[in-house]
This record gives sequence, C-alpha cells and structure tokens, in this order.
Amino acid sequence: MPSVGASTAALRAARRQSPAYFARRGRRRRLASAPKAVAEVGFGYLAALFDFCAIVLAAAASHTIYKFATFGYFPDAEPVTEVGVLVGALVVVFNIQRSEYAIRQFDSFSGHIARCISVWNLAFFCMLALGFLTKTTDVFSRGATGVLYFAGLLTLGGARVVMVGFVDATKRKGWLPQRRLVVVGFESQLSAFLQRYDLSKSGMEIVSAAVIREGEGTLNDDLALAAATVRMLRPDDIVIAVPWSQTRIIEACVDTFLRTPAEIHLGPEAILDRFSEAAVAQLGPISSLNLTRPPLSILQRVEKRFFDTTLAALALVALAPLFAVTALLIKLDSSGPVFFLQRRYGFNQEPFRIVKFRTMTAMEDNANLISATRFDPRVTRIGAFLRRTSIDELPQLLNVLAGDMSLVGPRPHALAHDQRYDSRIAQYARRHNVKPGITGWAQVCGLRGEIASEDKMRRRVEHDLYYVDNWSLWFDIKIIALTVFSSKAHSGAY
Repeated sequence: MPSVGASTAALRAARRQSPAYFARRGRRRRLASAPKAVAEVGFGYLAALFDFCAIVLAAAASHTIYKFATFGYFPDAEPVTEVGVLVGALVVVFNIQRSEYAIRQFDSFSGHIARCISVWNLAFFCMLALGFLTKTTDVFSRGATGVLYFAGLLTLGGARVVMVGFVDATKRKGWLPQRRLVVVGFESQLSAFLQRYDLSKSGMEIVSAAVIREGEGTLNDDLALAAATVRMLRPDDIVIAVPWSQTRIIEACVDTFLRTPAEIHLGPEAILDRFSEAAVAQLGPISSLNLTRPPLSILQRVEKRFFDTTLAALALVALAPLFAVTALLIKLDSSGPVFFLQRRYGFNQEPFRIVKFRTMTAMEDNANLISATRFDPRVTRIGAFLRRTSIDELPQLLNVLAGDMSLVGPRPHALAHDQRYDSRIAQYARRHNVKPGITGWAQVCGLRGEIASEDKMRRRVEHDLYYVDNWSLWFDIKIIALTVFSSKAHSGAY
C-alpha cells in the first residue's frame, strides 16, 4: 500500500487534471461497470446453486450409504432426493433472506461455520416438522436422518470452503471487478482514512479523492469539482470523510451528491472501529446508528435453549445413580445438607440461586466470602474429590432446566466477586449479556479455581467476552467436549 503522503499527493494531483483526462477515464470505467453487476448477480446464483446441489447430494449419499452399510442393498434414490430438494431449498431461501450470497460474505471464512450451523439447524428442523405434519417421515429411517444431519452440515461447510477459495483466487487473478469509491473530505481526514483502511483486500479501490479546503470560503467550488469528478468516473460509492460535528458541510455534500447516481456513505468516526456490526437502523419513526446487537439473535437463543434443555434432561436421567451415591457419601462424610445454594448474578445481572453439591463445612453467602484455596481446611474429604473431578457442579443441570443457566457460558462468580471486579475491569459486566454456564471457554483454557490475582480475573474475563462475541452451537459443543476430555479443564480445581 503506498504511503499516506504519496497517496494524498497523487490524489490531489488528480484533481488538477484536465476535463479530457476525466472524460477518458470515465469512459473506461463505464465500460467496466456492466460486468460488475453481472458478476455480483452471477456469483449469488452460483453460490446458491452450489449450496443446493451439495445438500441434495448429501441427502442421497447419506441414505444410500446407510442402507447399504446396514442392509446390504442400494435403495431407491427418488424419495430421498425429494427430501434433499426440500431442505436444500429451505437453506437457500433462509440464506437469501440474510444476504448470505453477496460476494462480500466470502472475503474470508470467518463466521461461516456459525452461520452454516444456524441455518442448517433451522432448515433441518423445519423439514422434520413438515414431515411429521404430512406423515412422510418414513422416507428416512432414524439412522439415515442422523447421518443426513451431520453429512449435510459437513457438506454445507465444505461448499463454503470451496466458495471462499474460489473468490480469493478470482480476486488475486483480477477476474472480479472491484467496487470503486470516491472519497470526499478535508485533507487531514483523507490521510487518516487511507491510513486506517486497506480497501484492496475487500475488493474495493479509491479511484479519486476530492479535497474540501478548510476555512477558505471555497466549499461551493470544491463540491462542484467533486460532483464533476463523480459524473465522469461513475463510481459505485461516495464516502464523505468529514467530521460528524461539521453538519453544515455534510449537508452541503449530501445535497450535491444526491444528484449523482452513486451510493452515498457518511465516513466513519474513529469510535465506530470498536463496533464491527454498526449499522443504520429504523427504530419506529427514529433513524438511528445501531452500534451493538444482542449477542444472540432470537433464532440463536431458541437454538441454544433447545440444545441446553435436551442435553440437560438426558444428562440428569443418565446421572441419577451418580447423584444418589454422591448424596449418600456427602451425608456420611460430614454433617450438613447435601446441596449448597448460593446467590449469583445471571443474565442481565439478575440474581438466582446456584445449586451445587456441598463440598465444604462453610456455608457463607455474603460480602465476606472467601474462595477456596489449595489445602483449604474447610473442604471435606469427599468434597475434595468432588471439586477435583467437577462432580460438585453437576446439580447445576437443574439450573439449566429452570432457565437460570446454560450448559456453556461465562461461569457465574459469587456476588462479592462481581461487586469487587465490576469497577476494576473494563466491560466486566458484559459477561452477563448471556446466561452463565456450567462450563465455559475460560475454564477449558485452564482459567478456573482460585482467583489469586486481578490479572488472572482479567484474563478470565477476556475469555468470557470472546465467548459472548463469538457464540455458535459448534463452539458450545467444542467447549463441552473439552470439558469432558481435556485435563486443562480441571486444572486449578481444589
């Protein structure tokens, strides 16, 4: 990328070029603009078709392989192909509604796994519901349905890998037309804009810049020249890089460029770099700049809740004998109740009672609470084993069914700790934007147990916030698997 000084100098020199120069350049750009629209629309159709075909093939293959492996014969492909067509069509429709097939979505593979899991779960369960209502679920056996679920998900993810690679290769070869921008603003703002953003990696290029001189009474002349430049070059977008406090100049720019056939964007203030999903939203009659969104959409909350309640209910049934034996050992080991209930902050900092197997002789639940330490004399003999193996946390499955907790999420701290660190650690309270979990990303990364220093708590909060900002069902499954099989998830437990 050229230096800021060189780029600004070149762009200022371009302003002084003759009208003939702009006319010649404009003709070249006009000739290139038609393939851009064709490429964008064509890519959308190609990506949708690729997803659809991948799912249909996955449906046919999963049914055929399952029947051949189980019964030794090849079944009729027509009924299962119809199932594949249905679920494939649902996936495509849902993705179109979310603008999933725009080229910009395939600049990188980041986020595709979470989105694929979300849309696949929705389409798959819609297909199952439709089959139940129409009494056609006998087309697929239960085994074949399970194979289809995982095969379709893997195939859909593989299709995204291929499409991201295809977009990357075509960009490197220059086959995909770039989106062309004209940037308008004060010279200092243009320099900062060029320094902060490398647009070439996003399939965009700045074809010209129009400098508005500050405090010289030349605003009308500068905007007239900028408008002429835009008409000659026919860019896709105009970015007004003017401080938002300069409302008079912004309004003059908007009035000028409304007469040109290009999209107008108000350039970002530095604070927007903190909010990757900031967007203009309509809140009733109010047009607002939406800086944040809930960590989980309505669909994702339903998806997570269904996963939590199903797995928690099955786990409670399977672990019932273990619960009975544990309760008996606790009663034999020391006097006191089997369960330990303590107030914690949950979603939206709303208090609830967390349920654990009692592992200590102390039952404090106040501001003077002291966390357990290594060789803590308050820990009972059976309690030490329960804490080391995390069995003491299993009754929180009841909290999950009650809706106070999730299987995976930031671990809820004692109220005394919340009150202590809320003012010391930036964004600590954001941990409560999702339900707390029995296990979490911080815990499987080895950040559990005694809070020996503020730095350890800070690192734990960083992991919790990463989970809040990057949730997906696949992430939950990964954390649960690490909780069960990784020794790091149990380190520091005493």
